[in-house]
Amino acid sequence: MPNELLWIGFAFINFIIVLLFYKLFGKSGLFVWIGFSTVAANLQVVKTIEIFGLTATMGNIMYGTAFLVTDIINEKYGEKEAKKAVWLGFATLISLTVIMQGVLMFQPDETDFAQGALKTIFDMIPRIAIGSLAAFIISQYTDVAIYSWLRRKFPSDRLLWVRNNGSTMISQLLDTLIFTSIAFLGVYPFDIWIQIFITTYLIKFVVAIIDTPFAYLAKRIKPAE
Repeated sequence: MPNELLWIGFAFINFIIVLLFYKLFGKSGLFVWIGFSTVAANLQVVKTIEIFGLTATMGNIMYGTAFLVTDIINEKYGEKEAKKAVWLGFATLISLTVIMQGVLMFQPDETDFAQGALKTIFDMIPRIAIGSLAAFIISQYTDVAIYSWLRRKFPSDRLLWVRNNGSTMISQLLDTLIFTSIAFLGVYPFDIWIQIFITTYLIKFVVAIIDTPFAYLAKRIKPAE
């Protein structure tokens, strides 16, 4: 099956699972998803694929679900709870980085087969780790602030798409700029950095569009609180 079809199907599966978490576990399920998605996205990002003629990293869909979830929390539980979710994701990401660096320091037994694979995944270049953490906390806080402002300006349920897409697309642009600048600016020639920035944001832009119907479905869901 072509990567493009897999990618679209994978996006729908991710967003459907988010709604199931919300339906079955309520607000707690959304908070759990924030922690899970930040970890999963940073594991997936080490894999690159070709999609729509572009070389891209995995993780953009999973990362996009975190923005959808903070928007759902903001819409249904308020800005304070959304900010709490952002800090939960940030703390989870830092904890993962610190703990796994400690795991890698242990000398493996001669029968071990996992050390090399774990180093490949978790022995991140420091600037990439810093870029990921900085981009997450700044862009997510921006997303929450913009969503709250748009909700005051456009409170109608019919205009949920304005709140959802407006906040996510702006914050994802900031996220992409921060991450690619810290991680790659100066590492690659400037024209290559521009290409990485543009293609990364375009993929995140598409993910934001795909998640819009799921924001409306979440609005209608009555979770098992």
